[in-house]
Amino acid sequence: MVLRILTRLSAATVLASAGLIPVPASAASLVTDPASLVNPFIGTSNAADDFPGADVPFGMLQWSPDTPSRPDGGGYEYKDSSITGFSLTHLSGPGCGADGDVPILPTVGAVDTGASISFSHSNESASPGAYSVGLGNGVTTELTTALRSGIGRFTFPATSQANLQFKLNGSQNGTTGQTWTVVSPTEVSGSVTSGHFCGAGFTYTLYFDVVFDRPFSTSGTAAAPAVTPKASPGKLHGTATTEAAPAAGPGSAYVRFDTTTDRTVQAKVGISYVSVANAVANRAADIPAFDFAATKQAAHDSWNALLGRIQVAGGTAAQQRVFYTALYHSLLHPNVFSDRNGQYIGFDNQVHTVASGHSAHYANFSGWDIYRTQAQLSALVAPAQTSDIAQSMIADYAQGGTLPKWAQNNGETYVMVGDPGTAILASYYAFGARNFDTAAALQAMLREASAPNNVRPGLNATNAPGYLPANGTYQCCNFYGPVSTQLEYDTADFALSAFAGALGDTADQAFYAGRAQNWKNTFNAASGFMQPRQADGSWTGGFDPASGSNFVEGTSWQYTGMVPFNVAGLAAARGGNASLAGYLDSVLSGFHGSGGTQADLGNEPSLELPWEYDYAGQPYKTQKVVRQVQDQIWTDAPGGLAGNDDLGAMSAWYVFSALGFYPMTPGTADLALGSPLFTQAVVTLPSGNTLTVNAPAAADNAPYVQSATWNGSSWNNAYAPAPALTAGGTLAFALGTSANTAWAASNPPPSYDGTLPHLGPLTSGIAGKCADVAQSGTANGTHVQLYTCNNTGAQKWFSGADGSLQAQGGCLDVSNSGTANGTKVQLWQCNGSGAQKWQAGTAGSLVNPQSGKCLDDPGSTTADGTQLQIYDCNQSAAQRWTRG
Repeated sequence: MVLRILTRLSAATVLASAGLIPVPASAASLVTDPASLVNPFIGTSNAADDFPGADVPFGMLQWSPDTPSRPDGGGYEYKDSSITGFSLTHLSGPGCGADGDVPILPTVGAVDTGASISFSHSNESASPGAYSVGLGNGVTTELTTALRSGIGRFTFPATSQANLQFKLNGSQNGTTGQTWTVVSPTEVSGSVTSGHFCGAGFTYTLYFDVVFDRPFSTSGTAAAPAVTPKASPGKLHGTATTEAAPAAGPGSAYVRFDTTTDRTVQAKVGISYVSVANAVANRAADIPAFDFAATKQAAHDSWNALLGRIQVAGGTAAQQRVFYTALYHSLLHPNVFSDRNGQYIGFDNQVHTVASGHSAHYANFSGWDIYRTQAQLSALVAPAQTSDIAQSMIADYAQGGTLPKWAQNNGETYVMVGDPGTAILASYYAFGARNFDTAAALQAMLREASAPNNVRPGLNATNAPGYLPANGTYQCCNFYGPVSTQLEYDTADFALSAFAGALGDTADQAFYAGRAQNWKNTFNAASGFMQPRQADGSWTGGFDPASGSNFVEGTSWQYTGMVPFNVAGLAAARGGNASLAGYLDSVLSGFHGSGGTQADLGNEPSLELPWEYDYAGQPYKTQKVVRQVQDQIWTDAPGGLAGNDDLGAMSAWYVFSALGFYPMTPGTADLALGSPLFTQAVVTLPSGNTLTVNAPAAADNAPYVQSATWNGSSWNNAYAPAPALTAGGTLAFALGTSANTAWAASNPPPSYDGTLPHLGPLTSGIAGKCADVAQSGTANGTHVQLYTCNNTGAQKWFSGADGSLQAQGGCLDVSNSGTANGTKVQLWQCNGSGAQKWQAGTAGSLVNPQSGKCLDDPGSTTADGTQLQIYDCNQSAAQRWTRG
C-alpha cells in the first residue's frame, strides 16, 4: 500500500519531503519552533565530541549518557553499543577529558560497580532539554533538566532489585575524593572532587543532592574500578595528562527500589560547586514538584527563546536541522556556575556573590577556540547572558589575577596559547553585549598586554625584538609554538586597540593597533610564509612550511593567513592580491590538512582562510569555497562535524556562514560577506531591531552573488553595512549558479594597518654608546646602563601609550621615585607612575616630568656598564639621546 502511494507522488515531492531539495521560496515560511529541528546526535561521532543529553542554554547541569570509549568532555561516541552511566556535567568537544561527574546508572539485580548496559539507537531519542533511551536490561531512562537541576524518570522491569548506581569516582579524569550521605529514605547527597583538565594541576568539587518520589528499600556503598584518564589525540595542548590520585571515600554507591508493582522511579537532582545545601536549594527552586512533562516543556521553551532569535526560511529540511543544531551547540557554553542564591567559588577558592545588576556567574572558557566565532554569536543572540559572562571574566581576573585563558569551572589550565580573553571581551562588546564593567575590562586587558603575566609568556620579547624567538624559553603557562603564539598576541593587541578606541582611549588604541603589526616580524617575504626566527634576527634554517615545528596545531601553510585584522597588509607583504589569492588557492585545495599543506577546516587556525578571498578582490571564491566546506564537513548525521566542536566554536562558524557573513576581525563588528544558504533569515539584534537577509534564489548549487542591495539601494561591497548589527535593515542577494567575478571585487572589507610604535635604540651623545638593560635582564631593579651599541633586544626601546619607555617587558624607572641629582635609573614593572614618564626636552634630552631632571650619563663617562641617572638638564652630550 505504501509503495502504491509513493508511486503517485512526483519525484520533487518525494525529494522535498526527504529534505534533499530546497522548498520553493514562494512556499517557504520562517521557522517558528526551531527547537523541534535540533538533532543533538549531530557531532556525537568521530572527533566532534558533542553530547546528546538533556540541557538548557548555558546550563550548569547537562545530563547526558556516557559510553565506554568516552571521548573528550562529551563522553559519548555514537558508534558504541553500551552506556556506562548518565553523568551530570559535560563539555562539548574540549579536546581533553573533562567533567562527566557523578554518572548514575540504572541496573537490575546484583550491584556491579563496573557495569555497562547495552542499548540500541532505535530505542534512543534526544531533543533540546530531553533525552531517553531503552537499555538492554529492560530499563527505560528519561532525562530532562532545568538550569541547575534535572529530573530523571527510570522505568524498571518488575523486580525487587531495581538499582540506581552512583559511580562516584566516574568523572572523566577520575576523582581525588568523594562523599556520600543517606539523608533519609528518599534523599541522598554527596560530593566529588575532580579536575586535571589536559594535565593541569587544579581541582574542583561538585556537590549534589538527589530526592526520590518514593522511598528506596536499601542503600549501600562499594569500591569501584579506578578511572584512568587518557590523553586525547584531538588536541595538542603541550601538556601530559596527569592521573588523579587515589580517591578518598566510597568509589560507588547505590539505592535499591522494589518495582514489582510500581515500576517507575523519579529522581530530582540539584548540583552546586559551593555546598550540598546550595544544591538542595537549587533543586527546590528549579523543580519544586515531580512534574517531568512540565520541566521538559520549560526546557524546550527556553531553547526556543534563544534559537528563535534567528529565524530562517527555505533551504532543505536537512540544512535547517544542521543550522539549528549548530546554533544549539553554540549556546551550551560557557555554563552558569553560581547558585540560585548568587554564591559561587572564585579562582581564589573563596565563596563570592554575583555582582549587583547581574544574574549569574559563568565558567568554562575554551578561549583559543571561541574568540574567533562563538563569542560573537553568543553576544549577538544572547546579549543579556553574554554580558553576565563578560562580568564573570572580570571577576575571574580580580580573584585569580588573569582573564580566563582556557578555564574550567573555577580553575585556570593555561591550555593553548595567546591572550584570548582580551579578544573575547572586545568581541562581546562589539557584537552588542555591553552590560559589564568596561573600564575594569580595559584595565585587565592593558595589564595583560603590558606587564609580565602568566597569560602572555614571552611578553618582553614581543616588545623587543618584536617577535617571539624560536629559541626563546619561557618557563610557565604551557608556552609553545612561538610563531603561532606571536600571531595570537598580535590579534589580541588589535582587539585591545579596537576596544580601547570604542571606550575613547585613543592613546592605547593607537599604540596597540601599531604593536599588532608585529606579525610583519615573523613574515619572511623571501618565502612568502610566516617563519620561526632566532633571537638575533636570522630565520631558522631548514624551514618547511608543511611542518608543525614552532606552530600550534597547524603549519605555516595554515597559519600564514592568520592576520585577520590586516589581510590587505598581508597581501601587500606577499607582493599583492594575486599572490595572496594564489596562496589561498593552494591552501584551500583541500579542507582536512592533508600533508600539512592544505587548510584544516576542522580546526580553528584555518577558519578564516575561505573569507580572505574577499580581501584579495575575488569574493566569488569565498562564496564557492564556503559552500564546499558546508557541504563536505557539515551533515545531518552523527559524524557530520569535523574536528572538536570546542565548546561551540566550530558550530558557530557554520551558523555565520549559513547566514552569509563571518566575523573576520576580533574586537570589531566587521562582517566579511559570503552568500546565504537560506532564502530568508531574520536576526533579532541586541538593540531589539532586526536584520533581514533575503536571497530568494538561494540553493546549494547557487552560492554566487550576482548583485546585492541594502535597504533597497545597490550594495557592491564584500562586507556588511556598518548599521547591520545595530540599526538593522534588509540585505538582499541575487544568487546564481555561475560566478560574477566583478561583484564587490574592488571593495574589500576593512583592514587595519596601524603605525608601529617607536622601536629602536636610545643612542647616547657619547659616540657609539646606547642605553642598555644590564645583561638583558627582566627583573625589577635591573640596572639601565651605558653600553656599546649592539642592536640586541636589551637596547630596543619603544614608547608606551602612557609616556613610558619600555624594554625587556619593563619600564625605564627612576629609583624610588627620586628627584635628587644622581638618582639612578633602572628597569621596573610598568606601573604608570611619574617615575616612569619621559618627555622629549631640548637638545635631544629626555626629561622625567616628576623630577624635572634629565636622563644622564654620569660624568659623561664612556665606560660600559655605567648605570644611568637623572640630573639637572644641561644640554650636554651626556644628556643627548637619539631615538631609532
